[in-house]
Amino acid sequence: MRIGIEINGVLRDTLKKIQEVYEKWFIENRFDDDEEPKGEVFSELNSLEIMKHLKFKDEDELYNFLYKEYTMEIFGHAGSKEYNGMNDFNDFYLDMREEHDIIVVSDEIGKSKPASLFFLSKFGCLTENVKFYSESTINYLWDSVDVLLTANPNLLLNHPSNVEVIKYETSYNKDINTNHSIQSIGELKSKLNKLYD
Repeated sequence: MRIGIEINGVLRDTLKKIQEVYEKWFIENRFDDDEEPKGEVFSELNSLEIMKHLKFKDEDELYNFLYKEYTMEIFGHAGSKEYNGMNDFNDFYLDMREEHDIIVVSDEIGKSKPASLFFLSKFGCLTENVKFYSESTINYLWDSVDVLLTANPNLLLNHPSNVEVIKYETSYNKDINTNHSIQSIGELKSKLNKLYD
């Protein structure tokens, strides 16, 4: 079986890092105290709809922030979603790699790909298989996995019937009903054993 584990929201706490970097560069770092901050936080960033939480002039400014100006700082230097998340993932990988193909997957654009590889390297990810996809190559993702562990609401709601999704529970997907969910990477092996034994 081919098991995909998503980076964002499962292994990496991307949203927390986006807010930290935004506050640092758009609010706190000003040339003088009289200068108005160029950003504004409307609410804690707890969903994938970033512009509802953080002030950007338009989609282009958000894109530049994420994928041109602060890409490594956000995607490379974000923290782990769980304190021991990568260790638990590596244990899962070592236990399951003989019977299954374990694939780390991520929705990435441009420079966020090398930044994500840096993140995986920094936390000591042991898997050999990493696949990046985008909106235009989403079918490539679905053709690559039989089971996907994800926190992404779009993937949880829109997946082919032949792919089983497991929801990694977060604040932004708690209202989505799925057949299978976990709250930590450490639960994944037992969840799969219940599904397929």
